[in-house]
Amino acid sequence: MEKLAQLLQHPPSPLETVHDELFAAKGLRLFVKRDDLLHPQVSGNKWRKLQHNLLGANRLGHSKLITFGGAFSNHIAAVAAAGLDFGFSTLGVISGEADEARQNPTLRFAKACGMALHFTSRTAFRSNSPNDLLKILGISTEGATILPQGGANCLALPGCRAIVAETEAQLGHLPDYFVTACGTGTTLAGIASGISGQGCKALGVPVIKGGFMQKEVENLLAACGETPSTNWQIVDGYHHGGYAKWTPELVAFINDFKRRTGIPLDPIYTGKAFYAASQLAKEGYFPAGSSIVLVHTGGLQGIAGFNERFGGGVIEA
Repeated sequence: MEKLAQLLQHPPSPLETVHDELFAAKGLRLFVKRDDLLHPQVSGNKWRKLQHNLLGANRLGHSKLITFGGAFSNHIAAVAAAGLDFGFSTLGVISGEADEARQNPTLRFAKACGMALHFTSRTAFRSNSPNDLLKILGISTEGATILPQGGANCLALPGCRAIVAETEAQLGHLPDYFVTACGTGTTLAGIASGISGQGCKALGVPVIKGGFMQKEVENLLAACGETPSTNWQIVDGYHHGGYAKWTPELVAFINDFKRRTGIPLDPIYTGKAFYAASQLAKEGYFPAGSSIVLVHTGGLQGIAGFNERFGGGVIEA
């Protein structure tokens, strides 16, 4: 329990002032909430989502974590690392056949952390509920906490909501805008619940095409008993082709941002969110004088797999 106490005693992630010519020319103050620095392996919103889930598992006397994800999933890597660090055994159900993906950097890391991997077809993964999938695979859930794909549940919200209080303490006031990437919408939901009734706004940038993110966030907030609010918005059109898709413009932006600021971005989540914020600034979306906090949700472990798939050095180290 002493080790688990670190989950709530961990210092806030840094809030860095970023001097960017585009934002400065528009009269905007730009900050980056460096959640990628929260933990060496369980970084970003994965740390935020897992904090209370791990504490909940401990309260239930569970010693095992079972979860789900794709072969390059940040969530799979984070759960494996968290299990190793905090004393849980882990099992990941992976979408895709074993011979396709077992050698990628994400799964090699998960296995090195002690995670047992069970592979299933993408069709079975998509068409079955988590509980049904576990039954089909013959996986026992005794003594286990089951974490949904991406870590999207009500226990994830308090950790994500803490971004708001930390930022307010660091700035001395709330910013005018938070901007975050959206995969499941959980980080946005947590931020939205934290700024409810306050004079700032949260923008979520979906990294998946389909136009369903608004409803996903609304449903999660309702399921978790959060008071509905209107101070958050989905900003579509920056997915660059869909999940794990990319364009030369996105890669060029990520590499340029790293060279100018020293802050690395991943091409799946943070790169798309930061790119969207820069385009919105260019188009005059943010009123002059606004303060903007870009939430760095981590995901940097995925760069190795991305470069392995699309050519070494696509994303500069």
